[in-house]
Amino acid sequence: MPDEKVIRGHKHLQCFGTLLHDPNIWHLNRRSVAGAFSVGLFMAFVPVPFQMLLAAGTAIPLRVNLPISVGLVWITNPLTVAPMFYYAHKVGAWLLQAPAKALDFELSIDWLGSGFLAVWQPLLLGCFVLGVGGAAIGNIVVRLFWRMHIIKHLKNRRLRRRQPQR
Repeated sequence: MPDEKVIRGHKHLQCFGTLLHDPNIWHLNRRSVAGAFSVGLFMAFVPVPFQMLLAAGTAIPLRVNLPISVGLVWITNPLTVAPMFYYAHKVGAWLLQAPAKALDFELSIDWLGSGFLAVWQPLLLGCFVLGVGGAAIGNIVVRLFWRMHIIKHLKNRRLRRRQPQR
């Protein structure tokens, strides 16, 4: 985990003021971690730059773990961004019952003006649906694993108590 003093002193996060002093955004507990997975996985599907700032801006007022929220948006990285958004476009086109359009992507202002306009509706719908689904599944999985860990810990503690002391 990054040092919270360094993050509190970061110039881009000063706008949050004393909200950065809330212990929930730094500690690892079931609610904070599960919520952080929801925020991070949802923001990973937001098709804009600066997803980390969006994740931080959402995690702080929701009082969920800030480093986990920000770290999870790196699921969307230069290696995964194309397949993720291609799949989001396919899902959105399927939900809209529209044919998925073949694209010749090119990183230019001209393409953003013409190519993006052709796919923005299915892409944004697919991103929203996959983001909400990923957030819900991430939250549920973290809570289940947390619960299984606690149950295992309690069983081990009971077994240790039953064993004769040497």
